[in-house]
Amino acid sequence: MAKHASAVKRNRQRIVRTARNRSTKAAIRTFVKKARLAIASPTPQAEEVWTLVVKASSAIDKAAQKGIVHPKKAARTKSRLARAAHKALTAAKA
Repeated sequence: MAKHASAVKRNRQRIVRTARNRSTKAAIRTFVKKARLAIASPTPQAEEVWTLVVKASSAIDKAAQKGIVHPKKAARTKSRLARAAHKALTAAKA
């Protein structure tokens, strides 16, 4: 257990930050999951899919900006999501 006042304060800060980061990461996973489910549906609706992809991308960008997610991981996730959406919608048209 921390004894110095500065160490006690750092521990309190760590707990708060961990909780905030955990909730943000959970929200990102939820947004990405909803987008992937919309993409994987038998008849994907273009407007709905792109709305969900944009929401997920926005959440990912905000988390990367705050340092919760690594910027390259954010870019990779957004790219894969957009590519899957484009592939599913072009296949649905054909």
